Parts: sequence; C-alpha cells; structure tokens
Amino acid sequence: MTAAQQEGRTVADLDRVLVLAGGMSPEHEVSVRSGRRVAESLRRLDVEVQIADVDSALLGTLAADPPQVVFPALHGASGEDGATAEILELSAVPYVGAPPAACRAAFAKPVAKALVAERGIAVPRGVVLPKSAFHDLGAPALLERIVATLGLPLFVKPDQGGSAFGAGAVDTPEALSSALVSCFAYGDRALIEERVEGTEIAVGVLDLGDGPFDLPAVEIVPDGGVYDYTARYTPGRTEFFCPARLSDAAARAAAEAALTAHRALGLRDYSRTDLIVDGDGTVRFLEVNVAPGMTETSTFPLAVEAAELDFARVCRDLAFNAYNRR
Repeated sequence: MTAAQQEGRTVADLDRVLVLAGGMSPEHEVSVRSGRRVAESLRRLDVEVQIADVDSALLGTLAADPPQVVFPALHGASGEDGATAEILELSAVPYVGAPPAACRAAFAKPVAKALVAERGIAVPRGVVLPKSAFHDLGAPALLERIVATLGLPLFVKPDQGGSAFGAGAVDTPEALSSALVSCFAYGDRALIEERVEGTEIAVGVLDLGDGPFDLPAVEIVPDGGVYDYTARYTPGRTEFFCPARLSDAAARAAAEAALTAHRALGLRDYSRTDLIVDGDGTVRFLEVNVAPGMTETSTFPLAVEAAELDFARVCRDLAFNAYNRR
C-alpha cells in the first residue's frame, strides 16, 4: 500500500491536473491533439485541468502553483527523451509516465531494440550509421555494402523520434540514397533495417496500479501500404482492426513481446509497442513509445475501448496513480 493510500486518498481527491502538450518537436500538432483529448476526458469526470506547453514559463508555473499531478502528452524530442521527466523530477511534481532513464532508453531506438533482443524477442537485422559516415567513407561504396549485407527491401528511419518523420521504405538500391536524405533531415543517425513483410500491429500496455497488462493488439492497414504521418493522423486513411486478425499463438506472442519491452526498459503507467508479425507467425519488435498518441486516430485509445475500458477513467486513474507516488 502506498503512503497516499494509507492516508486514505481516493480519486475524489484528484482535482487539479496539468496537461503538457505541444513542445518543439515536429510532432507538435499531434501532441496538441493528444493533450486536448486527455484534458477533455478528465474534465468529463469533473477534474480541473489546465493545459500548458513546455516553454520558459513552465518552471515558474510549477513553482508558483504546483498541480497535484502533471500528465505529459508530449511526443518526440524533449517530451519522450527524458528531458521533461527530469524537469518534473527537479520540480518534485508527480507525473504520469516513465522515469527519465527509461525514457532515454526507449527513445533511442537502437538501444531499445538491443535491450528487448536480450530478453529473447526477435528484432529485424539492421545497422545504425551517422550522416558523417557516408561523407567520410564514400556514400556509393557504403550504400552498396549495406544492400549486400541486409538485402532488399529495407526500411530507413531516424534512430530517435516518432510519427514516421524521416522514415521510408526502400525497394531498390537507388532508393536507399534518397531515403537516407529524408531521414537525415530529422536526425544525424539512421537506423537501416531489413523490412519484414507481414501484419503491422501496435500493442498497448497499461498499469492502473496492479501491475502492467496488455491491451488488445491493433492491426494497422494503411491505404497506401505505408503507415506514414498522413496515414497515421488523417481519418479514413488507415483501417484498424482491434483485436488484430492474428492466430491465438501470434496474439499471445505479441502480448508477451509488448510486456517484455515495457519491463525491460523500466517503463511505467503505459506504453505502446510496435510489432510486425510475419507469415510464419514470428513476432518482431520494431520500437516502443513511452507516450502513446491519444488522438482520434491513435491506436492506444482504440485498444482501451476494445478492452471495454472507459478512456476518461483510464486517464483519471493514471493521473491518480501518479498522484499517489508523491
């Protein structure tokens, strides 16, 4: 039992939550939409909510009028890389989500991939290379070596960040060069992986106080074949199936992979793991998100609904559990 529970706190004691939304990353607009939905859901349960951005006024706000709890709905750099969590730790304000070290590990895709692979979860083969390597070693020779080693097709993405910014599929040797140019527009290091064909799914993990549990897997079928930014956030551009159309064995393996990732990275409260299930039913880990999107087209709220949970109550319970950690 937590100290807060020993003091007899109940959800009725939770009445002031600060939702952080926006930020300076390319995912600013998505964060605003996520934050707005979280705030509206909490208000539906009579919780007083303020929304603020991460800017020069934040520390003053936290010091002058500390909220009971902060609910970060920030995506991308500074929101998911551990920086905001560090600021909230320094301000001694309880918050929803993973602690700083866990955020840093999850945000760095190659690090997360290695930690999850150590736990026995399959991952795509790949390499991580900085932009400077292509200049220093000669791009043509290096591109040829990558294709010779990993084969085709490939998938290229920045080693940090989300919402598919800078990510792209590669089907020919010639396309690899342009994919890397797009990737380096969003970061200095590229994660180049073999592209596994199969069913793309997202599996949410939720912890409402009794330990983490998996939510129903969401199958993702974008109309253009690639789950890019437009497909993610434009209503009607992607078809979702929840629960995903998987065999019982594959569904269990996907759930275990998501739970393993959540635990291996030291995550807290909630997370979303992206996976691919190939034709043989093998589940491969792609990446994990410490602050899942909460928009009307995001997979996490869809999974919450499929689990027959009320989204507003889930948001409130997450905030209350963070309040209890105070």
